[in-house]
Amino acid sequence: MIFHTFGNKGSKIIILIHGMLSPWQIWQPAADRFAKDYYVIVPELDAHTEDEASQFHSIENEAEQIKDYLQKHCGTKVFAVCGLSMGGRIAAVLAGDPEVAADCLVLDGAPLMPVPGVLKNIMKNSYLNIIRKSKKRDPKVIDSFKRNFLPEKHLENYLKIADNMEEQSVINIIDSVFSEFEFKKYDESCKILFMHGTKGNESVSKKAAIKLKSVNPQTEIRCYKGYAHARLACFEEEKWIDEVCGFINDKKIN
Repeated sequence: MIFHTFGNKGSKIIILIHGMLSPWQIWQPAADRFAKDYYVIVPELDAHTEDEASQFHSIENEAEQIKDYLQKHCGTKVFAVCGLSMGGRIAAVLAGDPEVAADCLVLDGAPLMPVPGVLKNIMKNSYLNIIRKSKKRDPKVIDSFKRNFLPEKHLENYLKIADNMEEQSVINIIDSVFSEFEFKKYDESCKILFMHGTKGNESVSKKAAIKLKSVNPQTEIRCYKGYAHARLACFEEEKWIDEVCGFINDKKIN
């Protein structure tokens, strides 16, 4: 794992955690905006490092590495932990660590619910196929990437990730992301925002949001009708930033 930082180290900390097959650069606009008032930390997760290969083992291992970095470099008092998709699950685990004190937890499309083994296998085969074809620069996969997954400006970074990604990492990611999740009761002072769309597999995120709110009543759920998984954060980044800024600034005032 590699860490990218923005802003003044003495400021309150915001952590931005990307999702599966997403480059850390999807957070660049958010990091630039938040860095005016905060110290922003953006992990480049294992199996997503662009300059050299690394292997993903588990959600818990990723969260532990981020905590270790905080302990060594800036302390574990964190203003906001934000995570997209797989990154949301890592964020939820990190914020639930008793050694980490987080004022805000922002989850977007976080898959906090298990899925049947058959569906896991389908997803594994699908993602393995995508990675294999991406390594070969298959035109259909590249076109689908630009239309449905991330804006074209991130294509070069994504292909670097795909070139380095080991198939075992893909398997480990799916197994870990869609395993059972312990819905902990966070400190009541930890304000939680759970964002999700309505299309495709966002039904998993919707169920997770409802379950999280049942355990943590301070959770605010925002549903974006007609939006597919991670669509707001990836294709309407300025709108996502405004939504999150409003949420965390309200916390700051209170």
